[in-house]
Amino acid sequence: MGDVTVCLGFDFDAVSVWIHGYGAENSPTKLSRGEYGATVAVPRILDLLDELDVEATFFTPGHTIDSFPERAGDVHDRGHDVQHHGWSHRHPGSFESKEAERADVERGIESIRDLTGEKPSGYRSPAWDFSTNTLEVLRELDFEWDSSQMGHDFRPYYVREGGSADPDEPYDRGEPTEVVEVPVSWKRDDWPPFQYVSGADSQGGAPDEKQVFDMWREQFDWMYDHVENGVFPLTFHPQVVGQAPRLRYLESLIRWMREKPGVEFATIDSVAQRF
Repeated sequence: MGDVTVCLGFDFDAVSVWIHGYGAENSPTKLSRGEYGATVAVPRILDLLDELDVEATFFTPGHTIDSFPERAGDVHDRGHDVQHHGWSHRHPGSFESKEAERADVERGIESIRDLTGEKPSGYRSPAWDFSTNTLEVLRELDFEWDSSQMGHDFRPYYVREGGSADPDEPYDRGEPTEVVEVPVSWKRDDWPPFQYVSGADSQGGAPDEKQVFDMWREQFDWMYDHVENGVFPLTFHPQVVGQAPRLRYLESLIRWMREKPGVEFATIDSVAQRF
């Protein structure tokens, strides 16, 4: 069918994912994995994107911006879109109150505003999940779109509110809001197959890394053939995809997708605004 859009998204977590996610014990080795993402992987990624002349979306926690201001500045200065990914990279459901969650989101807004001079228009949950308060917080703070949910695979839609999942009643989807959802998928994310985390329930380590990129090609092919005006979001983490030789596979994938007629690469913000 053609006329499809590819969105390259990079969750630039750096060390925040190890402080507030898998590494609450502040393991120096785990923290060093986040440092690698900021100091080694991001420059490699930016060089590749420059070479391919592709604009990407960097979902960047305020913690990363404040901890690695020069590197976050490089992302912005080289023309990529910086969007909200929390300040602390905490799961929204871990906050003790709506006020605490909102304060974290507001702090992240200010970090991005200090970096770019603009308020972010979009949000991605650090956990790809909402608390019972998240949508209300996003609407109060005038976010225009989200990229954390999975109600479709290749089409944006409007986030719903007011639904009910009472186990004794039929499911109530609620009513659409004005917040656009550009959906994600764990099947198009580099973390599950590649990032080994000791003690985690889900372990990475694909037996053949190239197979994962081939799987993304197959998914893209299916969307290209079956979904008119489809949107193909891919999620990467610098500390994951920046490991050799994965950027070689990523470059090959981007070049291959770009050769197909009617394919464009765009930021998630531009897709949401167009929708």
